[in-house]
Amino acid sequence: MPPPRLTLAVAGGPPNQRPERFLQFGEGVFLRGFVDWMVHRLNASGHFDGSVLVVPPRPSDKAARLNAQDGLFTFIQRGLVNHEIVEEIEIVRSIRRALDPAKDYAALLACARQPELRYIVSNTTEAGIACHPDDRFDAEPPVSFPGKLTRFLVERHRAFGDTPASEMIILPCELIESNGHALRACVRETAARWQLPPDFLAWLDARILFCNTLVDRIVTGFPADEADALAERLGYTDALLNTGEPFHAWIIEGPAHLADELPFAHAGLNVTFTPDVRPYRERKVRILNGAHTLIALAAFPAGHVTVKQTLDDPRFAAFLRRTLHDEILPTLDLPRADLEAFAAATLERFANPFVHHALLSISLNSTSKFTARLLPSLERHAAPPPGLTFALAALLAFTRGTELRDGALLGHRADGSTYPIRDTPEALAFLQSLWSAADTSPETLTRAALAHAPLWGGRDLSLLPGLVPAVSARLAAIQLRGIIPSLETLFSNSPSH
Repeated sequence: MPPPRLTLAVAGGPPNQRPERFLQFGEGVFLRGFVDWMVHRLNASGHFDGSVLVVPPRPSDKAARLNAQDGLFTFIQRGLVNHEIVEEIEIVRSIRRALDPAKDYAALLACARQPELRYIVSNTTEAGIACHPDDRFDAEPPVSFPGKLTRFLVERHRAFGDTPASEMIILPCELIESNGHALRACVRETAARWQLPPDFLAWLDARILFCNTLVDRIVTGFPADEADALAERLGYTDALLNTGEPFHAWIIEGPAHLADELPFAHAGLNVTFTPDVRPYRERKVRILNGAHTLIALAAFPAGHVTVKQTLDDPRFAAFLRRTLHDEILPTLDLPRADLEAFAAATLERFANPFVHHALLSISLNSTSKFTARLLPSLERHAAPPPGLTFALAALLAFTRGTELRDGALLGHRADGSTYPIRDTPEALAFLQSLWSAADTSPETLTRAALAHAPLWGGRDLSLLPGLVPAVSARLAAIQLRGIIPSLETLFSNSPSH
């Protein structure tokens, strides 16, 4: 007989009767392994009493699937903590119910009249925070997430007027910069297009707080290749089984009183309330995302496939560690101890044996990623530092291709196999012409590439003192001896860290 499906009858305990304080637009694995797990932990700490109402932003069967399991799902955290493999399994009980606005729109509007509802979270993909020309006030429901949210807020205003009871705090989790400001702008644009009255806009400004946030956790989702074994081990099947790494961080830009309202610290959760999220975003982009770009474009042509495999190579591990500590951390503005801790956590996350992050996927749009993630650190140095210079040379070597096929340039690994180089059409056209030129000597090619401002966010990198000769020397070494031998001698003439 197969194991039973996870429901309250299997999990035990009473039904979730906690007041619905969170409205969540999005039912995917990330929000369930991030916000819903945090609310569950917060309730368990005894410092909060609330549940989550989940609303899929697009028509799907996800609401029915959640309700079929009484809002329950299993979350498995596994990875490295202090260099030891850990695993923690728990049934998350924070979701009270889910509703599909495409099937019961009136029920969604009725939620706006619930006085205990206080917070709105969302993760509708980056494209979700965008106005839609087909959104209509009388649609049931409007097409876009901002449209649904605007109509919901109208109902809230009608129910409570301009009173403290109407106030809401909106915490978007979409991975775009200034996500709170972007969502607020969409709501205001939608309200203007719908010709909503001035008192609604005044109420929106006075009573609805849109917070910029930064989220950080790898949620790996349903482990299909382990599902049967896990069902036998758990004693039940869970169609919503979710997995993720132990590391988590939520940075919320807002007033200090939010830390008292949402006392995540009392539950041992890594949530930071700050008046300015930007230094934390810069930390993440420059250290975590920058580290990905730093190693991926060198490691893949050298024969590695995943981030974990790359960090298992002591040469790449030493290169990453030294470049982070000597060349990237000194260019950031947060306290050094904070940066050291984040860098250490990043290295531990990269070594997680349960996360298989493909280098080739990191290589997508590598020129713009280098510009956003590594160039700001490079520009802060008076002279080109060895690690970042090597990364830029490795990027040029990675993009070597003269044949376009299926919208990608074809690159060549050390073993002779090919790989797709994917970037914008404009970048690919330039790189193809660059490598097809009559003179592809390292210095000529480096100067032409670095001087091509559209490749680097409008900047002519050939003007940075000493960068062209430094990069061309690294590129020449890579072409002559290969990635690994060049990496082994990279810091030979530099002081030891």
